Amino acid sequence: MNLFLKLAFLFFIGSVSGWVLELFFRRFFSSANPERKWINPGFCTGPYLPLYGSGLCILYLIALLEDRHIIQDPLWNKVFLFVWMAVCMTAIEYIAGIVSLKYSNVRLWDYTNQWGNIQGVICPKFSAIWAAIGAAYYFLIHPYILEAIEWLTCNLAFSFVIGLFFGFFTVDVVQSAQIIARLKNYAEENRVIVRYEAVKAEIRRHNEAAKQKYHFFRPFHTQLPLAEHLKELKVSFEQRKKSRSEII
Repeated sequence: MNLFLKLAFLFFIGSVSGWVLELFFRRFFSSANPERKWINPGFCTGPYLPLYGSGLCILYLIALLEDRHIIQDPLWNKVFLFVWMAVCMTAIEYIAGIVSLKYSNVRLWDYTNQWGNIQGVICPKFSAIWAAIGAAYYFLIHPYILEAIEWLTCNLAFSFVIGLFFGFFTVDVVQSAQIIARLKNYAEENRVIVRYEAVKAEIRRHNEAAKQKYHFFRPFHTQLPLAEHLKELKVSFEQRKKSRSEII
Protein backbone atom coordinates (compact mmCIF):
# COMPACT_ATOMS: atom_id res chain seq x y z
CA MET A 1 0.00 0.00 0.00
CA ASN A 2 1.45 3.37 -0.97
CA LEU A 3 2.32 6.11 1.50
CA PHE A 4 -0.32 8.50 0.14
CA LEU A 5 -3.20 6.16 1.03
CA LYS A 6 -1.69 5.56 4.48
CA LEU A 7 -1.45 9.29 5.17
CA ALA A 8 -4.97 9.89 3.83
CA PHE A 9 -6.23 7.20 6.21
CA LEU A 10 -4.32 8.74 9.13
CA PHE A 11 -5.58 12.23 8.25
CA PHE A 12 -9.13 10.87 8.38
CA ILE A 13 -8.57 9.20 11.78
CA GLY A 14 -6.70 12.18 13.26
CA SER A 15 -9.18 14.80 12.05
CA VAL A 16 -12.20 12.99 13.48
CA SER A 17 -10.47 11.91 16.72
CA GLY A 18 -9.08 15.42 17.24
CA TRP A 19 -12.54 16.90 16.81
CA VAL A 20 -13.91 14.58 19.50
CA LEU A 21 -10.99 15.46 21.80
CA GLU A 22 -11.55 19.21 21.33
CA LEU A 23 -15.29 18.79 21.75
CA PHE A 24 -14.91 17.29 25.22
CA PHE A 25 -12.03 19.60 26.19
CA ARG A 26 -14.10 22.70 25.43
CA ARG A 27 -17.17 21.24 27.14
CA PHE A 28 -15.53 20.23 30.43
CA PHE A 29 -12.13 21.91 30.79
CA SER A 30 -11.79 25.10 28.72
CA SER A 31 -11.80 28.35 30.72
CA ALA A 32 -13.19 30.07 27.61
CA ASN A 33 -16.45 28.16 28.08
CA PRO A 34 -17.59 28.91 31.65
CA GLU A 35 -21.19 28.03 30.76
CA ARG A 36 -20.05 24.49 29.88
CA LYS A 37 -21.91 24.30 26.60
CA TRP A 38 -21.23 21.94 23.72
CA ILE A 39 -19.21 23.90 21.17
CA ASN A 40 -18.44 22.81 17.64
CA PRO A 41 -14.68 23.47 17.46
CA GLY A 42 -12.53 24.52 14.57
CA PHE A 43 -12.49 26.19 11.19
CA CYS A 44 -14.78 23.69 9.46
CA THR A 45 -18.36 22.91 10.45
CA GLY A 46 -18.20 19.12 10.13
CA PRO A 47 -16.87 16.69 12.79
CA TYR A 48 -13.20 16.96 11.89
CA LEU A 49 -10.20 19.17 12.60
CA PRO A 50 -7.56 19.17 9.83
CA LEU A 51 -4.89 20.41 12.27
CA TYR A 52 -5.14 17.13 14.17
CA GLY A 53 -5.27 15.13 10.95
CA SER A 54 -2.03 16.72 9.77
CA GLY A 55 -0.59 16.26 13.24
CA LEU A 56 -1.29 12.53 13.31
CA CYS A 57 0.45 12.13 9.96
CA ILE A 58 3.49 13.97 11.33
CA LEU A 59 3.55 11.93 14.56
CA TYR A 60 3.35 8.71 12.58
CA LEU A 61 6.25 9.67 10.31
CA ILE A 62 8.41 10.83 13.22
CA ALA A 63 7.72 7.65 15.22
CA LEU A 64 8.99 5.62 12.25
CA LEU A 65 12.36 7.34 12.63
CA GLU A 66 13.12 5.44 15.84
CA ASP A 67 14.50 2.49 13.90
CA ARG A 68 16.99 4.79 12.19
CA HIS A 69 18.68 5.48 15.58
CA ILE A 70 19.39 9.15 14.91
CA ILE A 71 20.93 9.19 18.40
CA GLN A 72 22.66 5.97 19.43
CA ASP A 73 21.53 6.03 23.06
CA PRO A 74 17.95 4.60 23.07
CA LEU A 75 16.73 6.91 25.87
CA TRP A 76 18.03 10.09 24.28
CA ASN A 77 16.80 8.92 20.91
CA LYS A 78 13.26 8.77 22.34
CA VAL A 79 13.68 12.17 23.99
CA PHE A 80 14.79 13.61 20.66
CA LEU A 81 11.73 12.18 18.94
CA PHE A 82 9.37 13.61 21.60
CA VAL A 83 10.97 17.05 21.31
CA TRP A 84 10.79 16.86 17.53
CA MET A 85 7.09 15.90 17.74
CA ALA A 86 6.36 18.92 19.95
CA VAL A 87 8.31 21.24 17.63
CA CYS A 88 6.54 19.96 14.51
CA MET A 89 3.07 20.13 16.07
CA THR A 90 3.76 23.65 17.33
CA ALA A 91 5.00 24.59 13.85
CA ILE A 92 1.81 23.28 12.24
CA GLU A 93 -0.27 25.23 14.75
CA TYR A 94 1.77 28.39 14.15
CA ILE A 95 1.61 28.18 10.35
CA ALA A 96 -2.16 27.61 10.32
CA GLY A 97 -2.80 30.39 12.83
CA ILE A 98 -0.43 32.96 11.34
CA VAL A 99 -1.61 32.42 7.75
CA SER A 100 -5.20 33.09 8.81
CA LEU A 101 -4.14 36.05 10.93
CA LYS A 102 -1.90 37.74 8.35
CA TYR A 103 -3.87 36.89 5.22
CA SER A 104 -7.46 37.17 6.45
CA ASN A 105 -7.15 39.22 9.67
CA VAL A 106 -9.06 36.40 11.36
CA ARG A 107 -7.83 34.84 14.61
CA LEU A 108 -8.90 31.20 14.60
CA TRP A 109 -7.84 30.70 18.24
CA ASP A 110 -6.52 33.07 20.86
CA TYR A 111 -3.60 32.48 23.23
CA THR A 112 -3.00 36.18 23.96
CA ASN A 113 -3.72 35.62 27.66
CA GLN A 114 -1.28 32.72 27.91
CA TRP A 115 2.23 33.27 29.28
CA GLY A 116 5.01 33.45 26.70
CA ASN A 117 2.65 33.46 23.73
CA ILE A 118 3.87 34.46 20.28
CA GLN A 119 1.33 36.64 18.47
CA GLY A 120 -1.42 34.85 20.37
CA VAL A 121 -0.98 31.87 18.04
CA ILE A 122 1.33 29.56 20.01
CA CYS A 123 2.50 29.44 23.63
CA PRO A 124 4.69 27.26 25.89
CA LYS A 125 1.68 25.76 27.68
CA PHE A 126 0.20 24.25 24.55
CA SER A 127 3.61 23.30 23.17
CA ALA A 128 4.04 21.25 26.36
CA ILE A 129 0.63 19.72 25.75
CA TRP A 130 1.71 18.80 22.22
CA ALA A 131 4.82 17.15 23.70
CA ALA A 132 2.61 15.16 26.10
CA ILE A 133 0.35 14.17 23.22
CA GLY A 134 3.42 13.07 21.28
CA ALA A 135 4.57 10.88 24.17
CA ALA A 136 1.07 9.45 24.59
CA TYR A 137 0.94 8.73 20.89
CA TYR A 138 4.29 6.96 20.89
CA PHE A 139 3.66 4.76 23.94
CA LEU A 140 -0.09 4.19 23.76
CA ILE A 141 -1.39 4.83 20.25
CA HIS A 142 1.32 4.13 17.67
CA PRO A 143 1.07 0.31 17.94
CA TYR A 144 -2.67 0.53 17.28
CA ILE A 145 -2.06 2.88 14.35
CA LEU A 146 0.25 0.27 12.83
CA GLU A 147 -2.47 -2.34 13.35
CA ALA A 148 -5.05 -0.01 11.75
CA ILE A 149 -2.83 0.44 8.70
CA GLU A 150 -2.35 -3.31 8.49
CA TRP A 151 -6.15 -3.71 8.67
CA LEU A 152 -6.56 -1.17 5.84
CA THR A 153 -4.07 -3.15 3.75
CA CYS A 154 -6.36 -6.16 4.06
CA ASN A 155 -9.56 -4.13 3.56
CA LEU A 156 -8.81 -1.72 0.74
CA ALA A 157 -12.54 -1.38 0.05
CA PHE A 158 -12.55 0.98 3.06
CA SER A 159 -10.67 3.46 0.89
CA PHE A 160 -14.12 4.32 -0.53
CA VAL A 161 -15.07 5.67 2.91
CA ILE A 162 -11.85 7.69 2.98
CA GLY A 163 -12.69 9.12 -0.45
CA LEU A 164 -16.19 9.96 0.76
CA PHE A 165 -14.72 11.72 3.78
CA PHE A 166 -12.45 13.86 1.62
CA GLY A 167 -15.40 14.71 -0.61
CA PHE A 168 -17.41 16.10 2.32
CA PHE A 169 -14.27 17.68 3.75
CA THR A 170 -13.49 19.53 0.51
CA VAL A 171 -17.01 20.94 0.25
CA ASP A 172 -16.85 22.00 3.90
CA VAL A 173 -13.50 23.75 3.42
CA VAL A 174 -14.85 25.67 0.42
CA GLN A 175 -17.92 26.81 2.36
CA SER A 176 -15.85 27.75 5.41
CA ALA A 177 -13.43 29.67 3.18
CA GLN A 178 -16.37 31.72 1.92
CA ILE A 179 -17.22 32.68 5.51
CA ILE A 180 -13.58 33.58 6.13
CA ALA A 181 -13.67 35.76 2.99
CA ARG A 182 -16.66 37.68 4.38
CA LEU A 183 -14.93 38.12 7.73
CA LYS A 184 -11.79 39.26 5.91
CA ASN A 185 -13.71 41.95 4.03
CA TYR A 186 -15.22 43.22 7.25
CA ALA A 187 -11.85 43.17 9.01
CA GLU A 188 -10.18 45.14 6.24
CA GLU A 189 -12.97 47.71 6.05
CA ASN A 190 -12.95 48.30 9.81
CA ARG A 191 -9.23 47.76 10.42
CA VAL A 192 -9.75 45.06 13.04
CA ILE A 193 -8.76 41.45 13.63
CA VAL A 194 -11.85 39.26 13.91
CA ARG A 195 -11.96 36.49 16.50
CA TYR A 196 -13.52 33.49 14.77
CA GLU A 197 -14.76 31.73 17.91
CA ALA A 198 -16.21 34.99 19.28
CA VAL A 199 -18.37 35.36 16.16
CA LYS A 200 -19.70 31.83 16.53
CA ALA A 201 -20.44 32.46 20.21
CA GLU A 202 -22.26 35.73 19.42
CA ILE A 203 -24.48 34.00 16.85
CA ARG A 204 -25.27 31.30 19.37
CA ARG A 205 -26.18 33.86 22.05
CA HIS A 206 -28.42 35.72 19.62
CA ASN A 207 -30.25 32.58 18.51
CA GLU A 208 -30.80 31.45 22.09
CA ALA A 209 -32.02 34.92 23.18
CA ALA A 210 -34.41 35.04 20.21
CA LYS A 211 -35.50 31.47 20.98
CA GLN A 212 -34.36 30.39 17.55
CA LYS A 213 -32.88 26.98 16.83
CA TYR A 214 -29.11 26.82 17.13
CA HIS A 215 -27.52 24.62 14.47
CA PHE A 216 -24.56 22.82 16.04
CA PHE A 217 -23.07 21.88 12.67
CA ARG A 218 -23.99 25.23 11.11
CA PRO A 219 -22.69 27.69 13.73
CA PHE A 220 -22.87 30.65 11.32
CA HIS A 221 -26.51 30.03 10.44
CA THR A 222 -28.59 32.99 11.60
CA GLN A 223 -31.55 35.05 10.44
CA LEU A 224 -29.59 38.27 10.92
CA PRO A 225 -26.95 39.34 8.38
CA LEU A 226 -23.47 38.39 9.50
CA ALA A 227 -22.52 42.08 9.45
CA GLU A 228 -25.02 42.77 12.25
CA HIS A 229 -23.34 40.27 14.52
CA LEU A 230 -19.94 41.72 13.67
CA LYS A 231 -21.16 45.19 14.65
CA GLU A 232 -22.16 43.85 18.06
CA LEU A 233 -18.65 42.48 18.53
CA LYS A 234 -16.67 45.33 17.00
CA VAL A 235 -15.53 46.81 20.32
CA SER A 236 -14.11 43.42 21.37
CA PHE A 237 -12.04 42.95 18.22
CA GLU A 238 -8.35 43.80 18.07
CA GLN A 239 -7.30 46.95 16.25
CA ARG A 240 -5.15 46.04 13.28
CA LYS A 241 -1.80 47.81 13.10
CA LYS A 242 -0.96 49.76 9.98
CA SER A 243 1.61 48.21 7.68
CA ARG A 244 4.69 50.15 6.59
CA SER A 245 3.27 50.60 3.08
CA GLU A 246 0.04 52.06 4.45
CA ILE A 247 1.96 54.54 6.65
CA ILE A 248 3.98 55.72 3.67
